[in-house]
Amino acid sequence: MSEEGRLIAGRYQVGDLIGRGGMSDVHRGTDSRLGRTVAIKLLKPSLASDPAFRTRFRQEAQAAARMAHPTIVRVFDAGEETITDANGHESQLPFIVMEYVDGTLLKDLIKQGPLSSAEAVRILDGVLTALEYSHRAGVVHRDIKPGNIMITRNGQVKVMDFGIARAISDSSTTVAQTTAILGTASYFSPEQAKGEIVDARTDLYSTGVVLFEMLTSRPPFRGDTPVAIAYQHVSETAPKPSSFNPQVSPALDVVVARAMTKDREQRYQSAAEFRADLDLAGAGQVPIHRAPDSSATSLFSQDPHSISGSELALKQLSEDTNMVRTQRRPPALWIWAGVLSVIVIVITVMIWVLNLNTETELPPTSREVPVLTGLSFAEAQEALAGLELQSVEAREASSTVPVDQVIRTMPAAGGIVSPETMITVYVSSGKVVIPIPDVANLSIADAEAKLGEAGFVLGLTTKQNSPTIAADVVLETDPAGGASAHEGDTVNLTVSSGLVTLPDLTSQTLSAATSILAGPDLQLTAEPVPDPACAAQPGDPITHQSLVGDVPQRSTVQLSYCSGD
Repeated sequence: MSEEGRLIAGRYQVGDLIGRGGMSDVHRGTDSRLGRTVAIKLLKPSLASDPAFRTRFRQEAQAAARMAHPTIVRVFDAGEETITDANGHESQLPFIVMEYVDGTLLKDLIKQGPLSSAEAVRILDGVLTALEYSHRAGVVHRDIKPGNIMITRNGQVKVMDFGIARAISDSSTTVAQTTAILGTASYFSPEQAKGEIVDARTDLYSTGVVLFEMLTSRPPFRGDTPVAIAYQHVSETAPKPSSFNPQVSPALDVVVARAMTKDREQRYQSAAEFRADLDLAGAGQVPIHRAPDSSATSLFSQDPHSISGSELALKQLSEDTNMVRTQRRPPALWIWAGVLSVIVIVITVMIWVLNLNTETELPPTSREVPVLTGLSFAEAQEALAGLELQSVEAREASSTVPVDQVIRTMPAAGGIVSPETMITVYVSSGKVVIPIPDVANLSIADAEAKLGEAGFVLGLTTKQNSPTIAADVVLETDPAGGASAHEGDTVNLTVSSGLVTLPDLTSQTLSAATSILAGPDLQLTAEPVPDPACAAQPGDPITHQSLVGDVPQRSTVQLSYCSGD
């Protein structure tokens, strides 16, 4: 049954289908109360029939709705709609109403070929900004992949579906229902593949996989089944992106390798740390591997077998036979004072954690770098000046952001800086200008592959007659080979039809007609055919020819002429 035309919650009009996933369909919709376009996600009945899933889904949708950040697709509303099927049975249909984003999915951009390193860094910078915000809010995405990342028309990055993957993984859905989830095994972290508890570093692993795919136009691991792919994530080291795309720098190889480390303790410990290395690599500097920050690591997990500093000291005291005791028993007052101090500290920390507010106002001496994507440099400069931040312009090629519009900033949007900080504003200089390769005398398939490797898209294919070039072989391109064009532009091909155009040769003398056929423009063979039924004429003019118009290359043409008395 089509959902198009349905009115949900008395205000959301369901429109045409704009996306389909393993667990839901997404429709363009209209909020009749506010008069704005929205995206409406409707869960599939096979998942919606599970009460535990519906409860968990509603909780996670509410958590996602509380996140307000420019790099995250907003969730406006969520709930359940009572629907009646053809048999009169009523059921609950969970729905989510989200911000409608007019743009292109990252997975569709990747299908066109590898992104430039600068563009990949810019897009991933936005993804990491979103994750930094969500992780601070205590939300782990769990399903970071190109299909959940949108690039708007002005080049802004938007991350979608926060909390939805968690709702599925924590529900009591059956194996059959979770088959669709296994479709994202290409982006599984090792701990996800092994069924272990996940944390923010799981998202960072998946983000590393996305970076690999942007740079190479393919995932790091491939297999016949999701299980085979998941096994590789657990047991095999990811290849370097540069092994598939020589234009990838060693610095980006280092970043991908660190992000996709199997041991999460050796992986990036926060989105901010990942983004710092990414920005260094984007500037051409190889990040130096640092030992994981123990304080950051402790936020995620604690090894039950580890020995704390105080425990180690007590153990050494108990084993040191040379130690001279200066009193017969411990000072009870000090011991109890220490115990009470620890209890007070623990309670204080717990109260602080429970009352964390991710939207706490910044100290008056700090500034948050605003989102400037899509603005001109003058507009960006004015916005930064209003925050007492200085700016400098840097030009950067972009295949998605129009000329003279802001691509990104460094520090990135959402970063916290002090007043008078110099913000580097990267402004699009347009698409990269590159030479068109010469594909003449190649087959259509080979020409398309060569153009694709160079960064172009095959356009129209037009056939043209040729006496020498075989059918479906390229004669020329438009623009011509060797000329310059923008990366991503279309190149039209003119290919041989394998035919030549044979003119009407009647009334031509036999010798003239034979010369025309054998000439460089036709390269055909003449076969004289005497006709005794009519009287011979001087020069043997042609009375009939066996072929005319477009004929196959190297054809034999019978030329009839009068030979009678």
